Amino acid sequence: MSRKHHHFKGAEVSCCVKYFLFGFNILFWLLGAAFLGIGLWAWAEKGVLSNLSSITDLGGFDPVWLFIVVGGVMFILGFAGCIGALRENTFLLKFFSVFLGLIFFLELTAGILAFVFKDWIKDQLNFFINNNVKAYRDDIDLQNLIDFAQEYWLCCGAHGPDDWNLNIYFNCTELNPSRERCGVPFSCCVKDPAEDVINTQCGYDVRLQGELDRQKYIYTKGCVGQFEKWLQDNLIIVAGIFVGIALLQIFGICLAQNLVSDVKAVKANW
Repeated sequence: MSRKHHHFKGAEVSCCVKYFLFGFNILFWLLGAAFLGIGLWAWAEKGVLSNLSSITDLGGFDPVWLFIVVGGVMFILGFAGCIGALRENTFLLKFFSVFLGLIFFLELTAGILAFVFKDWIKDQLNFFINNNVKAYRDDIDLQNLIDFAQEYWLCCGAHGPDDWNLNIYFNCTELNPSRERCGVPFSCCVKDPAEDVINTQCGYDVRLQGELDRQKYIYTKGCVGQFEKWLQDNLIIVAGIFVGIALLQIFGICLAQNLVSDVKAVKANW
């Protein structure tokens, strides 16, 4: 009896690690479920769930994908970590560690590649923005995302207002019957502090004017350049956020591996 008691004292699961990992992951799990729910609700509102083929119909980027993918990953990770910690299930804890480690490795790889291939990333960003400019009126969520980006970074198009020639509603061709012909979205307009109501027609015909005259009414800098400038101005904050996320991931992996070791040690003494 005394020998059994000695083994029990020598190897036991740390309650502190177990319940900290459980609490951390249950929050992660619930947050993932909320993101996933918002994404599915948005798709239901747009009729995507009743017609799944429409997922591929959009020419540009559907922002709902962010909620679906991020929410799905968080939900799976949170579930594995939460149940693995609560039930002391080594398979789920190992899955949590490996999955989290894989995400960390992909983030690290993406960061290194982005630093090494800056010009390629810039070209891809330019292509991405112009591709979404073409699809501006095709999806309300994409439209809101572009409007937010242009208003936040005080920019218009990827390289300038003339990028809106790529959109069938805003291009300057003679055959374009749209009232928005040779214009830009309202989010390109320089805001008048005195105006309480947004003038959604402020960008009409503005590209018919000369370069100097345009500057009075719309932002003439491209979003690629403005985004680069914003990154440089906020480099410490952005780097701090990424380092913080990386440390959380490493901490989560260490906790899970510690718990796995404790469970194995206890089972070895049975």
